[in-house]
Amino acid sequence: MSARREVWITGAGLVSCLGEGVEANWQKLASDNPPAAHDEKTFAPYVTHPLAPINFDLQIPKKGDQRQMELWQRTGVYAAGLALENAGVKGNADILDTMDMIIAAGGGERDVAVDSAIMSGIKAAPNPGAFLNERLLSDLRPTLFLAQLPNLLAGNIGIVHGIVGSSRTFMGEEAAGVDALRVTFERVAAGQSNISLVASSFHGVRWDLLLVTELGRNLLKAPFKPVWDRGEHGGLAMADMGAGLVVESKEHAEKRGAKPLARLVAIQSDRNRRKPGEIEATLAAEWTAIEPKVKKNQAVVISGASGLEPPTSAEKAALAKIGLPVRATGSHIGHGFDTQFLANIAIACETLRQGKLFPPCGSGDTGNAPAEISQVAVTSVGNWRGEGLALIEKI
Repeated sequence: MSARREVWITGAGLVSCLGEGVEANWQKLASDNPPAAHDEKTFAPYVTHPLAPINFDLQIPKKGDQRQMELWQRTGVYAAGLALENAGVKGNADILDTMDMIIAAGGGERDVAVDSAIMSGIKAAPNPGAFLNERLLSDLRPTLFLAQLPNLLAGNIGIVHGIVGSSRTFMGEEAAGVDALRVTFERVAAGQSNISLVASSFHGVRWDLLLVTELGRNLLKAPFKPVWDRGEHGGLAMADMGAGLVVESKEHAEKRGAKPLARLVAIQSDRNRRKPGEIEATLAAEWTAIEPKVKKNQAVVISGASGLEPPTSAEKAALAKIGLPVRATGSHIGHGFDTQFLANIAIACETLRQGKLFPPCGSGDTGNAPAEISQVAVTSVGNWRGEGLALIEKI
């Protein structure tokens, strides 16, 4: 059995309500008032984090390509392009021909006009079932339906950026993002892949998804509060975001002269039934698995806490026992489900480069950064299911 290979992150791309690019996002996080990027008016009384203005032409030059994508796909393709550019492989056909890809994504937007017409007309229809079938057959465009499929994000990334290696798409909200990176890490470490793109996008600032989420009374209502301080029930501030990471073996990166952003040391993924105490127990087990590799006097935590309860309080309690300085990005960029974990890995890479933490926001953001930050642990506690933990370190 061959030795496991060292795994590097060599590229990162991020777009969110704070702007585009990992460094630009980090600078906004480090500013005096980053929560100003939230919106309390468009979908009042609900708080959202809409995508900052982006010139999609910069990463998706063909208007025809843009037209056949909805916002969530354009966002993902754009973030993937930023990651490829950051890694120095964009447009390099020799590398892109062998690059693998794992995507974490849910479905896309619905046709609002069709939905509204059906909901209005079905009440007066003498035969509601027949009415529904007729309208679905005549009103839904096949191209619209196909464009919303999660694996079309991988297809569009491949078309626009020229990636033609193997492709996988994971679904499953926050856990999908964790497992997309975990599987990539294991494949690269085992020698089954030399270089891979891990990417995700989420468009949460749209009426249909807000409606579905609020049916469970899970949305954050104005006024805005940090994720740690949203009360007994908590609430999600839905977000738009896209993230991409280029992950490759040390040998492959060195051969092409790439500079690493970070070493991916370990990644854990698990789930439980969410009975009292189980979230804390799962996070404790994941921490125990990586703890021997942690330099506690040089490490910090970037949390993916959603703001929903009881998961947020459970994570807060588990992190208090670990005792490292903590910062939660959800207070600044909102919650992006499948994309949140990969976005936080990108922010963690920039934290290592900057060598400092952004200011605290809320009661769960605790501790001061050590004099030297050489490691970042990134958490992911799903709004419904799935716990994840990764450790990256400076090279």
